[in-house]
Amino acid sequence: MRKKIATIMTFMSLVSLILTGCHGRKGMEPFAMPEEFDETVGYNITFWAKNDTNKTQTDIYKKAIADFNKLYPNIHVDLRLYTDYGKIYNDVITNISTGTTPNVCITYPDHIATYMTGDNTVVPLDDLMDDSAYGLGGSKVLFDGPAKDEIVPEFLEECRIGDNHYAIPYMRSTEACYVNQTMVERLGYEVPDILTWDFIWEVSEKAMEKDADGNYKINGQKVLIPFIYKSTDNMMIQMLKQKNAPYSTTEGEIGIFNDTTKDLLYTVAKHAETGAFSTFKISSYPGNFLNAGQCIFAIDSTAGATWMGTHAPLSDIHESKKVEFETAVRPVPQFDPANISMISQGPSICIFNKEDNGEVLASWLFAQYMLTDEVQMAYSETEGYVPVTSKARNNPEYVDYLSREGEDYTTHYDVKIKAAKLLLANSANTFVTPVFNGSASLRDASGQMIEEVTKARRRKITVDDAFIDKLFNNMRSLYRLDSATAAGGDISDKDLGPLPAASKNLLIILILIWIAIAAYIIVSHYKRNP
Repeated sequence: MRKKIATIMTFMSLVSLILTGCHGRKGMEPFAMPEEFDETVGYNITFWAKNDTNKTQTDIYKKAIADFNKLYPNIHVDLRLYTDYGKIYNDVITNISTGTTPNVCITYPDHIATYMTGDNTVVPLDDLMDDSAYGLGGSKVLFDGPAKDEIVPEFLEECRIGDNHYAIPYMRSTEACYVNQTMVERLGYEVPDILTWDFIWEVSEKAMEKDADGNYKINGQKVLIPFIYKSTDNMMIQMLKQKNAPYSTTEGEIGIFNDTTKDLLYTVAKHAETGAFSTFKISSYPGNFLNAGQCIFAIDSTAGATWMGTHAPLSDIHESKKVEFETAVRPVPQFDPANISMISQGPSICIFNKEDNGEVLASWLFAQYMLTDEVQMAYSETEGYVPVTSKARNNPEYVDYLSREGEDYTTHYDVKIKAAKLLLANSANTFVTPVFNGSASLRDASGQMIEEVTKARRRKITVDDAFIDKLFNNMRSLYRLDSATAAGGDISDKDLGPLPAASKNLLIILILIWIAIAAYIIVSHYKRNP
């Protein structure tokens, strides 16, 4: 009988080991800098990047890889493109559980905090950046990259999680309000240099007036949504920041469920009820409404500038639907115009740990190459991004690019360059939210609350204290904000949240396989020892 029990316990232990190994690779050895990078050894590294439908950006990635390979023929870079950062995030989480992460990944610090599910999963970059031979501006680096002090300090600091930097900034953007200035002036207003929330709401409500035929007076059309916000998580986060209201702490304490948030949601509900406000998720892309004369204030990333305006080179609507208007580009609306506060966003680059330290160093060299002037300037010129290095910003070619605002409707499209200049002029006014395991979920919840009250009022559902209290509770439960982001402890020790579907399926398959094996051996044991 004891032998039978021992047999069962042995297989239960094996199952336990398999399951433990499937959710985060614990105990990987930390990266150690090789004394020398061996250029005779071949390395194949994977690079996961985000791209929408902008072929120019894809070509920049491909050219950067080809140029890098000429310098390092022993490093082959395999590019994998995604259309959404969320899909990159989900795939990385799944691949962490199977030990098949990419080498280099374009991502966000919020996501990196969750990637750090096991020991040494993501490589801390401080020692790499400071290495005299292969670090930023290192003596043995085969290209003219930036020194550490040539990376914009605010952007580099955004990549710090705890005591270490786990990424380097790649490109930066912020949000801008793209304004149909022609309509604003037709309503009897002037577009101020700094928009306020009161101004936005007042003009939006004024624009809702209709004629006897049911058309909106301001555009003569049946369709008008004066104010559309693309990223409602940014909307809520910036409003709270401008109000100096709680959002979260660096330790992961959740503060968003407060009276200020409740008041902001009431304001949103009020203007959603009249139809003066809507969101991208509810109504569709704000740039399409703006370009068709069906929106006055369209808030989107500065990286979306080439979709905005009458002559936008990447506009998604048919030429016959476009209307002529003057486009103003302004910072997001403020509660206090004297104290501008706007979110800093844009992709960073992280490196995943591997058993071969030479492979990690090869990944680091490629990541560094993405900070060279040629790559930085080329990518910046595709959208309203700005380079993350002072080296690229001060490059005469980039200065010349900015000076040629409005020369054409492609490379020097005025709205795109205005958006870039907006961020360059306000870098000191930008902020980022605290990063911790669960901060990505908190971000999702902040936007979801705006979506929910907007949908409710469009459906004539009452938004009152009971509604918002229930909404707060739903957000806590749905995004696990009462436990997943508990303060204290190391990031890697915190609750990782639910496993992705692919990992769950893998676990189920493994469980069934081991149960079948255990059952077979136990049955065989009984047959031999009745």
